[in-house]
Amino acid sequence: MTGSMQDFITPKTPNGDDLFAFTNTYARLPERFFVKLSPSPVAEPTLVYLNTTLADELGLDVSRLASPEGVAALSGNRVPNGSEPISQVYAGHQFGFFTPQLGDGRAHLLGEIIDRLGARSDIQLKGSGRTPYSRRGDGRAALGPMLRELVIGEAMHSFGIRTTRALAVVATGERVRRECLLPGAVMTRVAASHIRVGTFQYFAARQDTEAVRVLADYSIARHYPDCLKAENRYLSFLDQVISSQAELVAQWLLVGFIHGVMNTDNMAISGETIDFGPCAFMDTYDPATVFSSVDEMGRYAYTNQPSIAHWNLTRFAECLLPLLDADVTRAVELAKEALATFAPRFEAAHLAGQRRKLGLLSARDDDRSLIGELLGLMIDAKTDYTVTFRALAYLAGPECDDRDFMMLFEDQAAIERWLKAWRARLAEEPAGDPANRQAMMLAANPIYIPRNHLVEEVLSAAERENDFEPLQKLLGVLATPFDEQPGAERYAMPPRPEEVVHQTFCGT
Repeated sequence: MTGSMQDFITPKTPNGDDLFAFTNTYARLPERFFVKLSPSPVAEPTLVYLNTTLADELGLDVSRLASPEGVAALSGNRVPNGSEPISQVYAGHQFGFFTPQLGDGRAHLLGEIIDRLGARSDIQLKGSGRTPYSRRGDGRAALGPMLRELVIGEAMHSFGIRTTRALAVVATGERVRRECLLPGAVMTRVAASHIRVGTFQYFAARQDTEAVRVLADYSIARHYPDCLKAENRYLSFLDQVISSQAELVAQWLLVGFIHGVMNTDNMAISGETIDFGPCAFMDTYDPATVFSSVDEMGRYAYTNQPSIAHWNLTRFAECLLPLLDADVTRAVELAKEALATFAPRFEAAHLAGQRRKLGLLSARDDDRSLIGELLGLMIDAKTDYTVTFRALAYLAGPECDDRDFMMLFEDQAAIERWLKAWRARLAEEPAGDPANRQAMMLAANPIYIPRNHLVEEVLSAAERENDFEPLQKLLGVLATPFDEQPGAERYAMPPRPEEVVHQTFCGT
C-alpha cells in the first residue's frame, strides 16, 4: 500500500489554515498523474454565489469564504495554506474517437478536505487558467456555463442523484472570447474525486500497467474499500463501478435528464454526475431527444444513455484487463461476465423507479407493458414528461378528478383505458392508505425541474444585466423540487412555444 492509500486509514493532520483543512492524497501519487502549478490570477474577483448549505456540510466557515481572503482563494488569486495545486491528466473517447491526452485544460485541484460526515471531497477551481493540457484553449470559463453547472448540480442533488456541486462562483472582471465576448468566471467544484474512465485510459494507452495498478488501488481505497476484502479486488472494483453507473443512469432517465456529452472523460469512477456542459432536461417526452449542439448524430440522446454507459464501461474494463488475470483469455472472460451485469442492473433500477412513479409497491410481470403503454401515449400526445407524471400522482389520493390529467392527451378513449388498467393494477397491491401511496408518488415525481427556458432566463439576466436575483429564486425553488411552493407556479409550467430551447451549448 502506498503512502497515499495509508492516509485513508490513518489520515494525516490537516494542512493549512482554517479556510480549507486540506488532507491531500492524490498529490502523493506519482508525478506522471498530474502537473503541479498554481491558478492564474484574475483582474477583479467578485463573489456572485456562495453555496452556504454545501459549505456547512463541508465544515467550512461561510463568513471567511465570503471575505476578501476567501474570494481571493475561490478565484485563484491566492493559494490557500495547505493547498497543493495540480492539474490532472487523462485521456478519453470523445464521441467515439480516442484522444490519448486531454487533462484539466482549465482546472486546478487545490486539494482534498474531510466533511462533517468523514467523507473526502476534492476542491477544484474551474476556469482558473491555462495548463499544459489546455491545447489551444484559454484556460478560462464564461459566467453562463458556470452558473448552468451550479443550477443543474443543485437540482440533481435535490433529486437525490449523486453529483458534483458548485461551492462558489466568482466573476473575474475579465472577458472571455467564445462566439462573442462574455463575462468570465471561476467556479469552485466539489466532487468525491475527479478520477474518470479517461484517467485509466491515459495510462492504459501507454501500456503503463504499473500506473493503472496504482490508480486502481488508490480508487479502491478512496471509493470502494470493501473491494479490499474480495478474492480479486480489481474484478470487484470493476463490478462496483458498473453497479454505480447503472444506478446513476437509471436515475437520470427517471427525471428526464440528458447529459449531452457522455464521453469517457466525463464518466466519474465515483458514480457521480460530472461535467454537465450542454446538458438539459426534457420538456416534451421523446426518447430521441437531443439538446447538445455538438451531438449532431444523436449519440448521446436520452434513450441512448444506458447503452453509451455500457460502452464507456467496456473501455474501462479494457484498461483493467492486465489486473484482472495474468491470462489474457481469462481476463477477457471475467470482464465480459462483469459487463453483462450492467443491462439487468440498469433495467432493475429503472423499472423500480418507474414503479415508484406509478405508485406500485410490488412487482408484477406485466408492469413493464403498463408503463410502456403510458409512455407510448405520451409520445403520441407530445405531453410534458414532468407535468404528466406529477399530474398522475394527484390521481392516487383519496379524492381525485381525472379531468386535468386526461386533458393532457388527445386520445381520450386510450388514456381512459390506461387509467382503468392502472387502477386495476393498484387494486392488486397490498391494502394501504391512499394518502401514503400518493405521498410516495409525489416524492418520486418532482414538480420543479431546471427547465431549459428558465435556466436560459437566469443566465441571460446574470450575463447581460449583472442581475443574480433570478438565479437565487430558481435555486430556492429547486431546493425542494417535490414540494408545491406558493408563488412558484411559473417554475412548474412547460415553456410556451416561443420559449422552447432546442439546443444547449458546451461553453468551452
